[in-house]
Amino acid sequence: MFKGLKEEIDGMMLRDPAARSRWEVALCYPGFHAIVFHRISHPLWMRGWRVLARWISQIGRFMTGIEIHPGAVIGKSFFVDHGMGVVVGETAVIGDNVTLYQAVTLGGVSPSVDSDSQREQKRHPTLGDNVIVGSGAQVLGPITVGHGARVGANAVVTKDVPCCITVVGIPARQVSKVAAEDCFEPYGTPLGDMPDPDAQIIDGLRAQIGELKRNFADISKLAENQQSRILELERELAAVEEKMAPVGVQGLAKTEQPVTTKN
Repeated sequence: MFKGLKEEIDGMMLRDPAARSRWEVALCYPGFHAIVFHRISHPLWMRGWRVLARWISQIGRFMTGIEIHPGAVIGKSFFVDHGMGVVVGETAVIGDNVTLYQAVTLGGVSPSVDSDSQREQKRHPTLGDNVIVGSGAQVLGPITVGHGARVGANAVVTKDVPCCITVVGIPARQVSKVAAEDCFEPYGTPLGDMPDPDAQIIDGLRAQIGELKRNFADISKLAENQQSRILELERELAAVEEKMAPVGVQGLAKTEQPVTTKN
């Protein structure tokens, strides 16, 4: 057991630059305390000592602010950073080297309203190895988050996430592939110059608006030119009518003379 706890501490130090010593992690990290309580309560739950297991888990919740159901299955080197408000449901399955941040929920949903039948169902998510779930994210239902996947902060995930994929947003959608499983991304948020999908949409709309403005300016210029041409033609027509007016009057006078006939 002590070897396993040492692996837990080493994993936390590897993923948290604020951790300066094993003693600091052991004494001051609620994520470490929560996993210790779970390592004690889970075997009791599996042996059928359900009330005692729940009681121990409640003590852990009171002391750490992290609620992990004793029925959850958690792999090696599990790290809950900061941790306040984290909830891990009864049928959740978590792989090795998984990181959760504060206010994460691995929650359960079920189409059935029968509580007895719900107890026999897989209601909570399964997280593969090396998964990172950012703060405030909600991973709901019996879905699978593949190995090496990243869930961005405040995302709401209700569908399976493939391996080595980063998802963000509400509902969660894919934004990139993870370059390498051993590349740690704090809060599950991609680092570097990866474009934000919402920003891309906004930039696209701005480009379309700019193009429409240019087209409108071209149309306005063309209409102005046409208006000028119409005015020019009207002036030319007026000049022609002015020149033709005397001729028209004289011709009309000639046609109005009486016609004489010879007897």
